[in-house]
This record gives sequence, structure tokens and C-alpha cells, in this order.
Amino acid sequence: MKLLSLSLFLVLLPAFLSADLCSVKPDNKFLGKRLNLYRGQQNFAVSMLDVIRTSTPNDNVFFSPYSTYHALLLAYFGATGETEQQLSSVLHLDWAESKEMVRSAYSLEKRNRETRKSPLEFSSADRMYFDQETILASCLETRFSDEIVKLDFKGKPEESRIQINDWIASETHNQIKDMLAPGDIDARTQLALANAAYFKGQWVSKFEVNNTAQKPFYTSSTNASFVPMMHQKGTFLHNVDEQLRAHVLQMPYRTSYNEAEEDEETNSNMSMVVVLPPFNSGSLEDVLSRLNAKTLEESLDNAMPREIEVSIPKFEFEQRLELVPILAKMGITKIFEPTATFHDFTDRSVSFGDAKHVAKIKVDEEGSTAAAATVLVSYRSARPIEPTKFECNHPFVFLIWDHASKAILFTGIYRDPKTIKQ
Repeated sequence: MKLLSLSLFLVLLPAFLSADLCSVKPDNKFLGKRLNLYRGQQNFAVSMLDVIRTSTPNDNVFFSPYSTYHALLLAYFGATGETEQQLSSVLHLDWAESKEMVRSAYSLEKRNRETRKSPLEFSSADRMYFDQETILASCLETRFSDEIVKLDFKGKPEESRIQINDWIASETHNQIKDMLAPGDIDARTQLALANAAYFKGQWVSKFEVNNTAQKPFYTSSTNASFVPMMHQKGTFLHNVDEQLRAHVLQMPYRTSYNEAEEDEETNSNMSMVVVLPPFNSGSLEDVLSRLNAKTLEESLDNAMPREIEVSIPKFEFEQRLELVPILAKMGITKIFEPTATFHDFTDRSVSFGDAKHVAKIKVDEEGSTAAAATVLVSYRSARPIEPTKFECNHPFVFLIWDHASKAILFTGIYRDPKTIKQ
């Protein structure tokens, strides 16, 4: 299974230096706030999903809220005044006493990612590409030494574009190439902020290839398409959720090469979570309206291990999003206005001109980012649930969940297989 994404923000427009980022010295007491950072990310992820799915009500959806959140965090670290306040609100950073507290939590999470064990692969890399003539804030290069790269945007815009694209391709194992088209970088560019995320995992319980067969997937009660459906019977964490009015299934990814060390129900620190509504008109939208950070986390905490028959479609697709209108609906507008202030980056006046996002997903028998469960009986938790059989044969929501940081790495909605590569 492979997942990857790229979020990119471009400054295309050429003051007083704020002391906010530099005024507070790094302090280990801030490191305990790490989980607060991703509690805000959960709310951001659900809000972003809500905006995208209402904008494209009949389409499949796949994106990385984690990648987008990290790119916006980079903007937040440089923002001041009203620009900073707006980003802080939408990113749900009200728990932090200072910007340095957020940066310390960000740094801790980066170190934790670097210690992930094979065979599970999850990487997330950030870059702040500044024009080489830009004079940066006094502490910026010290506190973001790994993220900052200086390029000759003014003199060599095309070479700079190629260099950014090459970094993106490298970080995503050549899955995302040519992210920036000719002309996206020009002599006016002063800054590009980017996050590239890559995930590759194997199911703890793999699907047998011989069990994959063509089965119908219903987009409505009268319309269906045949898809390659994977099938297995095993023990998975499952919850019949009254709040969401859906069944929630967790499928863990392997974090050890030694199967004896892997506890299928509890030991994996990353899982595919499938939120599957009953197959009724409007049930998917009803579930999505009830989905938020609180209801999701409660559902995961209340799950119990059960023996379940699971059928999941095999597929892959890519989605490209123009983020400016999406972020505007979420409340982020100031960073794209000429009056934006980023004085914790530089004393120059800058604002962002564009924002892009690309995400790709591949689902197969080895490991997948799209696992789902279907209830074959009408939704009533009081009814007997054993034996439980789940066929992923109608629209569902899925997400990749990091149990350690409680972050949503990737999420999507599988609605219609007709536009998906089988």
C-alpha cells in the first residue's frame, strides 16, 4: 500500500520585524504539548473534508490533511498580526501560550517520525524556499535549519522550479513528479512553502490474491459497477457507533518484521479506519455531518476486537486540488491578500499567490489506504452482530490514523468506482 501527498504554497508578490518567534527561548517544558498540536489537526482535517465533499458532492475524495496542515504551520511560524491570528484560529492553536510552544511541539513530532520502525514507512518533510536575496529574521535560520533552502528565484526561476520539483519527487519516491508547471515560479517569487508526505504499509492481516473477485459496488439502489473486491476473515477492532450511526472498522498496519511481535488488535500504531454508513439514501451525508474530532476519537476508543468477514475494493487514483478556494471556505483568506504580514520571516512585504495539493493512493492485497465495511442489516445496534459480515459495496469514508500522535494522515471518500483505476 502506498499513499503520498504534497501541499505547496507560493509567494508571488515582493515593516517591522516582530519578535514573537524569536522572543521566547526554546524550552523542553513545551514538549508535553505535542498531542495538543494534533488534536487541533483532527478538527482541521474534518473541516477540510467537509468543505471538499460539499464542493464535490458526487465525486471520490482523497487528500492529506496532515500535509496541508504542516504547510500552513510553516506559514503560521512566519505570520504576524491579523494573518497570524487567522491561521491560529483555523489551525486550532489556541492551546499554545506562544508561537515557540507550537514550534517545540512541531520539532518533537518531527523527531518521533524519524524513529518509525520498518516495514512501516511514514515520512513528512517540510521546506521553506526563500529567494537568496531575502534577509531573514534573526532566529529563523537557527530554529528551522533543516527546512530553509535559499534559491535564486529572481535570476533563475526555471532552475528553481526544477529544483523544487526534484525534491518533491525524491520525498515521494518519484510518485509525484512535475508538481510545479512552467511559469509557476517566476522572478517575482520570494517564498515557496512545501510539505511532502509518503506512507507505505503492509496489512497485519493480508488479503489473499486468490480471494479477489469481481463484485458489484452500488452507487445507488439501482446503479452498480463491478470492481475487484478483496476478501478475508479475521479479528479486527470494530465499533457499532450510535453517535455516528455507522460501523467503524480498524485495520492495522504491520510495524514489525516478526509476526510473533505483532498483536493484530492492539500493537500497531497506525491503522486504516473505515467509517461505513448503512446503505440508505442520504446515510453517507448524515454520517459525515456527525463526524468530528470528538466523535471519531470516542468511536476508536470504544472499539472491541471481533471476528469479521471484510470485503474491500482494490483501486488507485490521484487527486489534485486548488487549495485557495477550499481554504477560503475554511476561513483562511488573509495569507492571500496584499495586506498579509509575515514579519517573523522577513521585513519585506509578502503574500501568498497560490496553493496546490496532490494526493495519490493505491489499494491492494499487501496493504491499502482504502479499507471499508458494509452492514448487511439495517442499522440498529441492539440487533445481534455475530456473525458479522462486511462488504464494502457502497460509499464509505476512510482515513489513515496515527494512534501515537492521534493525527489523521490521509482521508477520503470512496463514492464511485467508475473514475478510479482498477
